[in-house]
Amino acid sequence: MSFDLETAANPQGLRRVAIDPVSRVEGHGKVTLLLDEHNVVQQARLHIVEFRGFEKFIEGRPYWEVPVMVQRLCGICPVSHHLAASKAFDRVIGATPISASADAVRRLMHYGQMLQSHALHFFHLSSPDLLFGFGSPVAQRNIVGVAQVNPEVAKKGILLRKFGQEVIRITAGKRIHGTGAVPGGINKLVTAAERDELKRDLPQMLQWAQDAVDIVKQLHAQNPALYRSFGSFRSNLMSIVRPDGAMDLYDGVLRVRDANGVILFDGVNDQDYLQLIEEEVRSWSYMKFPHLRSLGRELGWYRVGPLARVQNCDFIPSERAEIERQAFIAWGQGELVHASLAYHWARMIEMLHAVEVIADLLDDPALLAGDMLTSGTRQRSGVGIIEAPRGTLIHDYDVGDDDLVTRCNLIVSTTHNNQAMNEAVRSVARDYLSGHEITEGLLNHIEVAIRAYDPCLSCATHALGQMPLDITLLAADGTVLDRVQKSPGSGLTRSHDRFI
Repeated sequence: MSFDLETAANPQGLRRVAIDPVSRVEGHGKVTLLLDEHNVVQQARLHIVEFRGFEKFIEGRPYWEVPVMVQRLCGICPVSHHLAASKAFDRVIGATPISASADAVRRLMHYGQMLQSHALHFFHLSSPDLLFGFGSPVAQRNIVGVAQVNPEVAKKGILLRKFGQEVIRITAGKRIHGTGAVPGGINKLVTAAERDELKRDLPQMLQWAQDAVDIVKQLHAQNPALYRSFGSFRSNLMSIVRPDGAMDLYDGVLRVRDANGVILFDGVNDQDYLQLIEEEVRSWSYMKFPHLRSLGRELGWYRVGPLARVQNCDFIPSERAEIERQAFIAWGQGELVHASLAYHWARMIEMLHAVEVIADLLDDPALLAGDMLTSGTRQRSGVGIIEAPRGTLIHDYDVGDDDLVTRCNLIVSTTHNNQAMNEAVRSVARDYLSGHEITEGLLNHIEVAIRAYDPCLSCATHALGQMPLDITLLAADGTVLDRVQKSPGSGLTRSHDRFI
């Protein structure tokens, strides 16, 4: 992480502080702060500075290619995009429901993804801050530092992730960017030998997942004031739940609670998500800002992911994880937990749940035998919604009679959390940086707040409509030759009259 102090080009004469890039997250982003002469923060923003454009270049491709293509959005959560797209095209080819075998294999693949991603985020990316302190030496704040001081903790994190990756390899064909799911079902079953290979390690994985929950619970108990207040703000919560209200990370209906825990919407069909959500773009970020249509942009933003899911469901349908969920709910003392750091606790509860679900699925005979594909009446469009590690993931496609995709809309988990992450940045900047001399340790507090959401910034950069654009052309000596800017709703403006 680097930061610079310079006079910002603005009439107030505010100083600009930039964290560029934000570290230990997937993708590229930066934070800018504007401070007055007393170091009081006047503005704090999280900028997503990369653009991927998947929504456009998927257009014109045969629909059966898309579940493999969209995995390239991310190397950490490719399975989530693979399955969300497959679910959307199940609708297009009329394969609803898919076969019992396809459902079992896909679920096993998905819960392997949840396990490996949650283990990666907590142990590799976030535990250095939580174990050593937000202002600890930079050289120590990494997985190597954790391994040196807490080798058993690091070992458990690495091997938990490895087990999740093996589940993915067995169900999808390889650990990253597999091909196991196809529109209408799957292209391979699990063999008895593969099942037995996974079952051998299950008792150890279950214990280590329980240990991970205990670690984060202990951190909360040791410093309750910090963990209750850091990056804490009230918000709506959204996730999918099973029709009976249980947590289901693969399939379900949309539910939204307000900041007080009151259910605002429930049982919303995944195909009808656009009746619930709308999106907007802002000039300073390539990432969209979704909100609830009925509440508008000011009141309608919400959070997704583990913090939302653990509190939005009525229960978790696995024994150990439900016991831990009840402990988490009790920590809220009768109210919803809104602290950003509580994401880590909820994330480890979900990781424990994932291991329990994997154990149950490995006893399902449908994994080993049964129909792999289903088809039905052809449709022109389909929506696939899944709970990815970082939150609710929406894939929405239209397909022409020639089988080519004519429209694609993606609302990625991190996109849902865009406003929330900005609120976390503002909250921490106000509480920890405002009025103080800026140091690297203080700036890391802001990164800690962002990391709590486990953002996948490269997944989330898909602009809606007229995307903001700022291009500067420099000569070899650094002289600005030309600058072109474009904002939503306006045409091009340029700083120089001549074209280069």
